[in-house]
Amino acid sequence: MGYTIVGKIINTHGIRGEVKVYPLTNDVQRFEYLKEAFIGDTKVAVNVDGVKYHKGSIILKFKEYDDINQILKYKDSFIFVSDENRVILPENHYFIYDLIGCKVVDTNGNSIGNLKDVLQGHSNDVYVVEDGDNFKEYLIPAVKEFVKQVNINEKLITVDPIEGMIE
Repeated sequence: MGYTIVGKIINTHGIRGEVKVYPLTNDVQRFEYLKEAFIGDTKVAVNVDGVKYHKGSIILKFKEYDDINQILKYKDSFIFVSDENRVILPENHYFIYDLIGCKVVDTNGNSIGNLKDVLQGHSNDVYVVEDGDNFKEYLIPAVKEFVKQVNINEKLITVDPIEGMIE
């Protein structure tokens, strides 16, 4: 089973086992209908018992924990959902973690490098592609004009750069 990160526990909240969560998802409302989650590297299964919002953070209560001392060990841990329960994205939209590490080639099949990061902007995202052989980094706007195909299964992105974009 695969997992998707949806948040990070940044602190406890109160003494009854609630945690303050920094959301790592664009859809913070997803916590409203979250029933089951997994905490930490060992993926401890928990059932969500309550959701509140407080000063830009999300406060979660898990059925399994009723005391601050029980939940304190999970501070700085990630919260995951199983891949079966992750949000379904519209066509031609991808999770950033699925894109990271993809090989990037041009339309002729020439290697440009590997996708290292995605910078999120107001109008569009920008792919940061690292060419480890030449110690270079390229910024490619993630728009249809340049990104021609994304194949997550093969970890391959095909782009059609304009002159001067890859030099």
